[in-house]
Amino acid sequence: MPDVIFTGPEGRLEGRFSPPPRPRAPVAMILHPHPQGGGTMNDRITQALYKTFVKRGFAVLRFNFRGVGRSQGTFDNGIGELSDAAAALDWVQSFHPEAQTTWIAGFSFGAWIGMQLLMRRPEIRGFISVAPPANMYDFSFLAPCPSSGIIVQGTSDEVVTASAVQKLVDKLRTQKGITIHHDEIRGANHFFEHELDQLMKSVDNYLDMRLSPDSPIR
Repeated sequence: MPDVIFTGPEGRLEGRFSPPPRPRAPVAMILHPHPQGGGTMNDRITQALYKTFVKRGFAVLRFNFRGVGRSQGTFDNGIGELSDAAAALDWVQSFHPEAQTTWIAGFSFGAWIGMQLLMRRPEIRGFISVAPPANMYDFSFLAPCPSSGIIVQGTSDEVVTASAVQKLVDKLRTQKGITIHHDEIRGANHFFEHELDQLMKSVDNYLDMRLSPDSPIR
C-alpha cells in the first residue's frame, strides 16, 4: 500500500495506492467524507471500502482532498474537490491505462463528489454510495444517472435523513437502463459506529453479484 503524491489542480495531493495485481485489472477510487467534519482518507469506512476492492484484485486509490493531511490547497465547497477527484482518476489511468473497468465509492460528502464524477467519466461502470447527503446537497445533476450502483443508508442517521436518501433512490429508479440497489442498515447512525460489519456485508454482497461473470447488470 504505497504512499503516493500526485499533482492536483491546486498543488500536490497525497494518497494510498494499491497497484494493479495483473494486466487489465479494474480500477476503484474511494472518496472520503467532509474535510471540515474531520474526514480524511484514513476514515474507517473509506479504509474498509478500499480494502474490499484491493481483496478483489482492483488497482485502488484513496486520497486526501485539498487541504487535508499533506494535500495542498484549501477547502472549496465541493467544486475544487470534484476537480481533485478528476485529477486523481487521471493519475491512476496514466499509471494503469489498460484497466478494463472503473468503479467509484464514496462515503457521505465523498459519495456526493463521486456521483458527480460519474456524470463526467463514462468509463465508470459502477458506484457505491454510503450515506449520500441528499438532504444537504442537490443531486439533480443525475439526469440521467449513467451507471448502476448501490446506495447504503443507516436508518438512525442523524446527519443524512433516511427519507431524503429514499427520495433520491426513488427518483433514480425511474430512469431506464440502470439498476439502483438500496440497502438500509437498521439502527445505524451516520458513521455506522456499531454496524460497520453489516455495512460491508451489504457492499460485499453487491460486489459479489456485480462482479460475477454472469451478473445480470453490466
